[in-house]
Amino acid sequence: MTLTLVIPVYKEHLRLEHSIRQIVAFMSEEEAQGVDVDVVFVDDGSPDASAMIINTLIADREDPRMRLLRYAVNQGKGYAVRTGVLAAGGEWILMSDADLSTPLQDWRKLKAALDSGADIACGSRAVRGSRIGKPPPIHRRVLSRVFNLLVHLAGVHGFKDTQCGFKLFRAEAAKILFERLRTRRFAFDVEMIAMARDLGYRVSEVPVRWDYSGHSTVKVFSSGGRMLIDLLRLAVRRWVFGKTKER
Repeated sequence: MTLTLVIPVYKEHLRLEHSIRQIVAFMSEEEAQGVDVDVVFVDDGSPDASAMIINTLIADREDPRMRLLRYAVNQGKGYAVRTGVLAAGGEWILMSDADLSTPLQDWRKLKAALDSGADIACGSRAVRGSRIGKPPPIHRRVLSRVFNLLVHLAGVHGFKDTQCGFKLFRAEAAKILFERLRTRRFAFDVEMIAMARDLGYRVSEVPVRWDYSGHSTVKVFSSGGRMLIDLLRLAVRRWVFGKTKER
């Protein structure tokens, strides 16, 4: 039983050491339960010391199950996740933000959905049973509501939270979806979910725990503006060209 953890990284130097300690503990916990976990960090052109910190911590542990992929120029979170997914070798692929806002142990909740027949399980902060510890600031919540309204324009209906950064995939489904993914930045989740439904994959939304980290690298207005533009582009593409066809 193998699980690959994919973690996109951009300007995360302040919390990487803490996150990697938690990841190492998680790997040990899962190993004790018969799950072999490997980790793919993808540095998305961070201008800070993120890549150096990851390399140093991996070298200190001499653990071949942890590796870093990086490129010099920032391409966007969607591109980083795509890079990690296509490099993953596990039977399951778990995507998580570097701040670990959702505890990694909640992957078991997502796996239960896959065991029940889903191909993709998306962690959600908005369905019954989710637990929000520290909530985000009010301006982020307002932007999230606007974003969710526009998600419907892109053809994703009945989904309460597309943007939680905690998702579990059957490897076969993940490879097919991310090979075709075109959105490079934060709206990639919407394209991925819409495409998955088009192709007949079963997508579940699962309640998880979540805490606002307080040191987000997402700039609300600049990144929010790009997200809205990406959503509008996706909506237009789907109106013009229709649904994704064939696996």
